[in-house]
Amino acid sequence: MKQITLSLALTLACTGAAQAACFADYKAKQDNPLRLHYGVAEISGQCARASAQSQLRARLAANGWTLLQVLSVFDAQGLDQRKNSAGQYYLRF
Repeated sequence: MKQITLSLALTLACTGAAQAACFADYKAKQDNPLRLHYGVAEISGQCARASAQSQLRARLAANGWTLLQVLSVFDAQGLDQRKNSAGQYYLRF
């Protein structure tokens, strides 16, 4: 019974962690004329830099931007401190 309870508790904990909000901050550019921006975006699936790079590359390219760098991935607690810096690119892509 202890094993079942422990397994259930671990499963629920992992499920909750997997569903936690994930965000990434990044730098992107456009050419002709050169434009740069810093932004924050929500990431789905695995909360990892590689996942963020893949998702952001596609999202940004669809809007004429090139991803330069994913700076970090973080949870919702990191949003407020980045909101002003991201400006119009806060949760835009």
